[in-house]
Amino acid sequence: MTNWAEYDAALRQRGSLTLWVSEEAIEQWKAAPRRTPGGQASSSGLAITTALKLRAVFRLALRQTEGLLASIFPLLGLDLPVPDHSTIAAGLGR
Repeated sequence: MTNWAEYDAALRQRGSLTLWVSEEAIEQWKAAPRRTPGGQASSSGLAITTALKLRAVFRLALRQTEGLLASIFPLLGLDLPVPDHSTIAAGLGR
């Protein structure tokens, strides 16, 4: 290796993370209102699936996954509900 500065920069870039959320995903994030008796669902299937995928990619526990989403949304300027860890856990059986 002769260009250490370039090599060093390339190594740092490997740790870079870029996230974006499409308008379609934002629209589908919240759960649809229930039309049957019972409690109102707070998280859509998309929200739970997204949380489970992030959990798998980063090898996180359920509460850590909840915390990751809760920290990402403000950085992206999004005001979306975050599925709690018990809701994410319920999605494991899907």
